[in-house]
Parts: sequence; C-alpha cells; structure tokens
Amino acid sequence: MKRWRQLSFFGKVWRAVWVTLLALLGFSLFQVLFCSVFNPPVTPLMVQRFFEQIKDPDRSVVFERDYVSLDNISPHLINAVAISEDGGLYMYHHGFFIDRMKTVYLKNKRGGKQAGASTISQQTAKNCFLPHSRKMWRKALEAYYTTLIEKIWGKRRIMECYLNIIEFGDGIYGCEAAAQHYFHHSAKDLTRREAVLLAVCLPHPLRSNPARPSNYLSRRASTIQGRMATYGSVAKREDGKIVMIEGKNPKYIKMVEEENLFDFGIWLLRQR
Repeated sequence: MKRWRQLSFFGKVWRAVWVTLLALLGFSLFQVLFCSVFNPPVTPLMVQRFFEQIKDPDRSVVFERDYVSLDNISPHLINAVAISEDGGLYMYHHGFFIDRMKTVYLKNKRGGKQAGASTISQQTAKNCFLPHSRKMWRKALEAYYTTLIEKIWGKRRIMECYLNIIEFGDGIYGCEAAAQHYFHHSAKDLTRREAVLLAVCLPHPLRSNPARPSNYLSRRASTIQGRMATYGSVAKREDGKIVMIEGKNPKYIKMVEEENLFDFGIWLLRQR
C-alpha cells in the first residue's frame, strides 16, 4: 500500500490495467484447463434460455442434459456434424476458416439474410464460455478462446464438449439428451439417418424437430448423407473406442493454412 500511494495518477491507472488484464488472463486459462477435464456445469446459453422460458408464458421450463464421453456417442453423429458444420475440414483447420469468414463478412455487409462462418471449434468456445451476442468484443473473445481450446484441448476434446453442450431444442442440451428425447435411445445407438437429422437441426434448434423433419430438413439430411460418403469419416469406432482420423490430404491442408487470424484482422481493417 505504501508503494501504491507513492505512484502517480497515471502510474496507478497503468498498474490497475495490467493487474486486471493478468487476472482476466489467469481466469480464462483456468476456465479452459478446467473444461479440458470436466464438462461445464452450466453454460451462458443454458442460463439465457432458462430466463427466456420463465418470462414467456407460452413456453415450458425445460432442462434436459446428460453428459456422455465421446466413446458413448455414435461415430455417425460425429461425422455428420463435421460435414454439416465444417464441410469435412474439421481435422484440418486450426479453429478458423479464413476464406469463409471473408466471404460471409462481405455478404453480411451487403445486407440481406445474415450468414455465419463459425467452425465447430468457434461454436464450442462461444457456447462454453461466452454469452450470445453479435458485438465485436464477443467475437474477439470467441477468437481468443477458440485459439486456446485448439492448443490445449485438441480435436477430440473439442468435439466431445461440443456434442455435450450444443442446443438441440428448447431446453435440450447435448446429443445424449437429444437422442433420448427425439428417438428414445442413447446417442451411442444413433443410426446414420438419425444422426444426420440431428446435425441438420443445429443451425435452428428452436424451430427444428429431427423426429418430425420438414421437407427442407429431409432434403438437407439427404445432402449431408451424400457428402459423408464423398468426404469420408473423421471418426470411427475401434474396440469400443472412438478414434479421430487425422486429416492428411495435402489439398485440404493447403486450403486451411494459406492465411491465419492475423491476416484476417489486417484484411478486416482495410474493409472499414
């Protein structure tokens, strides 16, 4: 305290800033390390949906969640979401699709229907650690957390956490709860068609029902099934365990490594 009183006003401000930044850095690292071993007890989205349900008299208060290990999830579902959300490049990218981010940014800037460019890694970081918002600060934090989980967790843990916390319906979180709710059996026993129907509902979980798919969802599911046959698998079951298949196609490796997040930041500043 004696040293603190001896500091000038600007010295105190600078000390407060860097101590705060160090505290936030330490807290974020603790979050990521904790969730590398344990599933998050609750996520910001779960809290948000809970209060939305309470406030809306036409909605029931529903909370269905049952965490399972990746070994207890059907490889059909892992492959389906990898194709549906990441276009088969899940095992190749390092958390981001720079080309797709540029395309989506320019499309959204022109107006019209908003599109997204988030990878499974980004969606996991967003759902696990951050509230839902389109503010730039949230996007910056999402990029930070995505980089951390890619480096610390690895692809297997990211996929496991993603499938355990992602929203599959109003108050339905994770693939095990979804499989039980819609198909009345465990996520481990999902058929290929059931897995694909769950995957195609992810962009709009509150207005999609995989057990009673619309014509659009059925067509979308058929498209994803065809792509699964074309792109191949990212996961398979061997001796009762799920094995993630490393991406080794030079064409795809080059595609996702041509630019990084720093390059995207420079490009984004030039668009302003």
